[in-house]
Amino acid sequence: MKANHSAVLLLQCPERKGVVAAIANFLYQNDGNILQTDEYSDPELDLFMMRVEWEVTGFRFPVEQFAQHFGPLAKEFSMQWTVHLTSYRPRAAIMVSRSGHCLADLLYRHHIGELPCEIPVVISNHEDQRELAEFYKIPFHQVHVAIDAKDQAAREVLALLEAQRIELVVLARYMQILSQEFISRYPNRIINIHHSFLPAFVGAKPYHRSFERGVKLIGATSHYVTEVLDEGPIIEQQVARVDHSMTAADVTAIGQDTECLALARAVRWHTENRVLLDGRRTVVFR
Repeated sequence: MKANHSAVLLLQCPERKGVVAAIANFLYQNDGNILQTDEYSDPELDLFMMRVEWEVTGFRFPVEQFAQHFGPLAKEFSMQWTVHLTSYRPRAAIMVSRSGHCLADLLYRHHIGELPCEIPVVISNHEDQRELAEFYKIPFHQVHVAIDAKDQAAREVLALLEAQRIELVVLARYMQILSQEFISRYPNRIINIHHSFLPAFVGAKPYHRSFERGVKLIGATSHYVTEVLDEGPIIEQQVARVDHSMTAADVTAIGQDTECLALARAVRWHTENRVLLDGRRTVVFR
């Protein structure tokens, strides 16, 4: 990760000849040195996708002026695109309930510099994880979610997110269903994690229920949140093998490990601008 000297262009457009050459020539003509490029074509949707990272030291104009220079080329190829400096660290809020394994993993990875984002706030409907957040010197806000006042709680959380200028919301085992209004405020900018048994083992204690059924594979899925519960575009999945010699506690611990890894990778890839939507699925340029 070349955090201080590069920029990333993410784009998608109808499939046609000459797109790659045109982009490479544009960067070359403006003294841009390409560091990495990834491409994907979806023949069913007639869609071309690309991620290109280039060195901005010596680039002919600042990235803040990229739109005015790149605009004619983007129009020619009917591109949808965004550009990002890799030195920019988006502001992410983490929401959590009682279980702290995903939160602890994210905060540690952030602490050692593995996640290229800022985490200015942790929000929870319980007090259980306050000490953990404060250990990492991150402000913790408890917002109680009463059964008969969920809309009020959602408004309070949204006000916190707006005050902190949050760009990404990470649900690290936050066990509340978000409203459509909440989701519409952050389209494709809310990442959730759940165990991969859904819908086979819905409800409480999924690992215990899968243990009772003698499953051989367990795992976790990280995805963007949409109005349809747990059916948003998948970013990452992790699996692990279990067997009859393990206890329910063993299976739970292994399952929680897969949750941590799947969520951390999804957050990292999103903040590194490696994810594009391809219909209802994602394309992840790793």
